Amino acid sequence: MKNFKTLGILLAFATVVGCSDLEEVPVGRLSPDGLVQSPADVQTLINGAIGNMATEAYWGRKLSLPIMLRSDMVSIGDLGTPGRRQDVDRFSMSDDNGMVTALWPRAYQVIAATNEAIAAAATLTGFPPEQIDPVTAQAHFFRAYTYYHLVRLFGEIPYLDAPVVNVEEASQIGKSSVDAVYNNIIADLELAKSQLPDNQSVSALPSKATAAAFLASVYLTLGEFQNAYDEAKFVIDNEGAFNLGLAADFQDLFDHAAQTSTNEFLLSLDFNGFSDGDTGRDYAPALTGIRANERGNIGGGWSVAVPTINVYNSWDGRDYRKAVSLDTTGIFDGVEEPFTAFPDFDSRNIQSAYIAKYTRAIGPTGTGNGRASSLNYGLMRYAEVLLIAAEALNELSPGSGEAAGYVNRVRARAREGNGSAFPADVAGGMSQDDFRNMVLEERKWELAFEFKRWYDIKRRQLGPEVFGPGSLEPQPNFDPSRDYLFPLPFDELDRNPNLAPNNPGY
Repeated sequence: MKNFKTLGILLAFATVVGCSDLEEVPVGRLSPDGLVQSPADVQTLINGAIGNMATEAYWGRKLSLPIMLRSDMVSIGDLGTPGRRQDVDRFSMSDDNGMVTALWPRAYQVIAATNEAIAAAATLTGFPPEQIDPVTAQAHFFRAYTYYHLVRLFGEIPYLDAPVVNVEEASQIGKSSVDAVYNNIIADLELAKSQLPDNQSVSALPSKATAAAFLASVYLTLGEFQNAYDEAKFVIDNEGAFNLGLAADFQDLFDHAAQTSTNEFLLSLDFNGFSDGDTGRDYAPALTGIRANERGNIGGGWSVAVPTINVYNSWDGRDYRKAVSLDTTGIFDGVEEPFTAFPDFDSRNIQSAYIAKYTRAIGPTGTGNGRASSLNYGLMRYAEVLLIAAEALNELSPGSGEAAGYVNRVRARAREGNGSAFPADVAGGMSQDDFRNMVLEERKWELAFEFKRWYDIKRRQLGPEVFGPGSLEPQPNFDPSRDYLFPLPFDELDRNPNLAPNNPGY
């Protein structure tokens, strides 16, 4: 093990403070000389990978903010925010955009840690497979998860599946095709599904159901609807064994004090109210919050990522999810004010409802403006599994009452939140096109601001429609021949000419 020299491995092995339900690991214990004496040490490496996800350069800001801004649900509020953010939102980004130049290396640091864990587990002797395999399967899962984001954002990318021994050779690696990357993602998820346990003690770690749910998502993205349905149905048919269900109250999913009592999360990224610099620090409360707002006593937000007024106006007011997802008032000088007055208290605010999911009930925070919150971020919810099953089944068997039933479970929970009759149940017998449009709309509202919408737009090639005139967020710069992919970072291309050419249009 002394010969392992993994790309990014030393950066990955800082104390894991980002995931509150995982063990904190001192740096010394993670040095190469002391690695991999037991399955617990393999878990340590995996915790390091998860810790790297809970940093500013990944889920804290550099991944979460671009995929939120790229959607038609969120735009820029404060026009004084750095241009790199506005360029992502306005489809005018270039290959030196600071969001992608920071995201790319951090993603590969996560991958490096998973590769190290997989290779290290293979050296263990004297432990039965039932102790080693479920832990190693976590590394396969998180490698697949990280590549799943990368391939959707960048297309053809370098694929590394082992620790880097020769850094010189690794720095000259070429790109793998999109098909090859997806094949590897599926292989990792299949292995994880076969070896992970039915349940984990915390949702920060993947279970068998988590792997199946992401397989369903991958297959849905690829348009392989039978496989998507089969994987989602596997989770649904075994929801009792997997201890899954919909949270009784939609608000509980975004309340730090109530999240752990729900069984809807198949995977979450946990923050714990403190950080070590940018490690363990989420920025969503600051980025989505109202400037000068006194509610929650977090110091107000930065008014960066804000829904346009069209989102508020088009969302039916009877939908309880709207009340949970959006803040329509703020408190200024001790007085509650409507969003039409927000700019009166800070000119960088806009007259629109603001995202509430990351500011309303985030618990203790480690620093100002809500950063380093105590909120857990749901990366896969059971509601999404139900909607995947519905969408996939509609493509296989239009008019299916079973598909409608999956949507109706999600809608029933929404109705229970405020006792209204909205949204009404979906009736069987809808045309395939109508059902497809309906379930995409259902995803838009159910999963609003949860980093899913851009990927839906991309996989269904909806850009010209959702960014055109009269849409929620008209974006005249959107070019379907260019903008379904991000540019590869210029500095990576400078270091490695084998990554050329850049994606079309950049």
